[in-house]
Amino acid sequence: MSAAEKPPLMLYLAAPRGFCAGVDRAIKIVELALKVYGPPVYVRHEIVHNKYVVDSLRRQGAVFVDELDEIPKTDQPVIFSAHGVPKAVPQDAAARNMLYIDATCPLVSKVHKEAQIHRKRAREILLIGHKGHPEVIGTMGQLPQGAVTLIETIADAEAIRPQDPDNLAWITQTTLSVDDTREIVGVLQRRFPAIVGPHKEDICYATTNRQEAVKAIAAKSDVVFVVGAPNSSNSQRLREVAERSGAAAAHLVQRAGDIDWPALQGVRSIGLTAGASAPEVLVDEVIDAFRSRFDVTVELEHTVDEDVVFTLPRALREKVAEMEAAV
Repeated sequence: MSAAEKPPLMLYLAAPRGFCAGVDRAIKIVELALKVYGPPVYVRHEIVHNKYVVDSLRRQGAVFVDELDEIPKTDQPVIFSAHGVPKAVPQDAAARNMLYIDATCPLVSKVHKEAQIHRKRAREILLIGHKGHPEVIGTMGQLPQGAVTLIETIADAEAIRPQDPDNLAWITQTTLSVDDTREIVGVLQRRFPAIVGPHKEDICYATTNRQEAVKAIAAKSDVVFVVGAPNSSNSQRLREVAERSGAAAAHLVQRAGDIDWPALQGVRSIGLTAGASAPEVLVDEVIDAFRSRFDVTVELEHTVDEDVVFTLPRALREKVAEMEAAV
């Protein structure tokens, strides 16, 4: 189809989008571990919630497992995912004499530390998050069973009956909807004025920034596409935020092949963003797919600059330095 025959399409591209510092760090940890130790390197659960990334690391020699008992007796390392793990997991690894590397995002580790501090101060802890998400499992697993109560909805916040309303604290999953969380916190603060929150918001900078960027493109887009995995919490929240912010429709797609092209007949504008675990190559793939069918004009909607970088675990940095010095 020639350019003259293609229908015009305005594509609003959100920025920031895609990889955050915690995801970038976790992927680098696996890649460097493969370089230092050679394959196989074992990874407990998906290192990040993205099939393209996981498949790419698998081709390089990463072996993904659900639990540590799936790993044969070996000197090869096991890496814990960016979402964090319950305290029992590294304890189990140490008991098995496993070499383990923790790729937990530092912002998730911050929430873990907050929970431990509240526990030391004998506060009842309310965790705002989604049941079953690996990050929530990891955070709740930092403390004894029953020490943390999960709050998923406004209804939960209205219904909770704490043992001591004057000695409460709240923490959150890092990948929630900023607006939804604000409403839940508002209910808790109304019901329990003495409740203690984080000194700095638990929802991470990348989640907040990507939601603000998608708000900027949603109202002027007929359809918004979010590149991300179905099990990616921050990607799902981007889709929801787009719908609430004025987009007629919003869809989560893993690859360009997931797009329902016949449904886009008559569409004149789309918005495009990506979850924090989606690589830019998949965004480019989607843009190329649209260019093959439309006369596309891309307009970048840039809302904020990001310059956050997290350091790698010291032990891995030292191993890399030793290897490079020996060359």
